[in-house]
Amino acid sequence: MEMKTPTPMKPIRSFLFVPGNKPTWIEKVIDSKADALILDLEDSVPMDAKKEAREIVKSKLAWLAEQKQRTFVRINRSPHLYDFDDILAVVGPHVEGIVISKPCGPEDVDCVSMMLSEAEYRNGAEIGTTRVVPLLETARALHFAYEIALRERVSALVGATAKNADVARALGYVWSPEGRESLYFKSRAVMAARAAGKLPIGGVWQQVRDLDGLRASALKDRALGMTGELLLHPSNVATANEVYSPSADEVAFYEGMIAALDKAQAEGRASTIYDGEHIDIAHAKTAREIIELARAYNK
Repeated sequence: MEMKTPTPMKPIRSFLFVPGNKPTWIEKVIDSKADALILDLEDSVPMDAKKEAREIVKSKLAWLAEQKQRTFVRINRSPHLYDFDDILAVVGPHVEGIVISKPCGPEDVDCVSMMLSEAEYRNGAEIGTTRVVPLLETARALHFAYEIALRERVSALVGATAKNADVARALGYVWSPEGRESLYFKSRAVMAARAAGKLPIGGVWQQVRDLDGLRASALKDRALGMTGELLLHPSNVATANEVYSPSADEVAFYEGMIAALDKAQAEGRASTIYDGEHIDIAHAKTAREIIELARAYNK
């Protein structure tokens, strides 16, 4: 069987977790306008509710697709392997991809990819269409971030931090709101993802009622090169969407930049001064990408 190579993934500004054992939450959360949902079968679901959550998630996938909601599922893992029953239950036309926690390295992604191919075959889905989004939560995964990003099914890398969570334990850092302790490995995740042509995703802001703190944290992630955030509460979606969307002022600035360079080129020059800055063709390329991104989000 020939495996299809996934197309580049559309940007995700807001990547919102929803517990898989809460059917009413799944129904209500689409009003948050998150770019994508992660229906969670792992940490947010009690051990005795795992099977029930799997059936609830399975039952909601077609409905979410009807609402034009992009949907991913975070599957469970044992100490040695990811849960094939979870994969088999959700793989199909209504799930864009799966999220995997705590991969030890690229070999874990290879294992999941083989399991996905088997599930796609059994469920009548095209082989290779289900994306994988790894959460880089182990020291070894962060070390091999680029090798993980190169895997065909991987469409985004998550280089997220959270107070007292898996990454903090794995690396032994002490969390701070300023985030100085995580700058290196977040940048490492961004560089690996960008080098492989994949999306880098940041987060996680656990103090969900502190929207000012969320905004400050998301702005720092965006400044590092992240394209979106993992989120834990629907109230956080609007902030993330705003931070990761080019503002009207930004769009106007870059439209003016393009016009200035077009004028310079018409006069036989490849560079000019715009708003006090020296610009050339490379700057115009960046400007066009930002304007195109703004148009995509406004559709």
